[in-house]
Amino acid sequence: QVQLVESGGGLVQPGGSLRLSCAASGFTLDYYTIAWFRQAPGKEREGVSCINNNDLITYYRDSVKGRFTISRDNAKNTVYLQMNSLKPEDTAVYYCATDLDGSSCNQGDLEVWGQGTLVTVSS
Repeated sequence: QVQLVESGGGLVQPGGSLRLSCAASGFTLDYYTIAWFRQAPGKEREGVSCINNNDLITYYRDSVKGRFTISRDNAKNTVYLQMNSLKPEDTAVYYCATDLDGSSCNQGDLEVWGQGTLVTVSS
């Protein structure tokens, strides 16, 4: 069964850090592009970061550039999102997803999604 499972969310104070994990099962993650999205209460889901299958291309939305870093550990079949200098506006449910048919980072092309992990940034 092809599956993605996120973990690492929680409550953190502004300026703090969290590392989210996206563990894959049922397929070898390093062959595929992996994207992180987030959805804040009352807002649409938005792309946060994406890494392609050879790690040569990464994408970050402007609001997280310089604060978030996407990486993968192929031995653990896991992709990470290191989030530093967190702000209240980063509060959201974070999802990872992949395109098993290609290499897209576009939300509409991604067939496999995790269940999400909640990140709350608050003092």
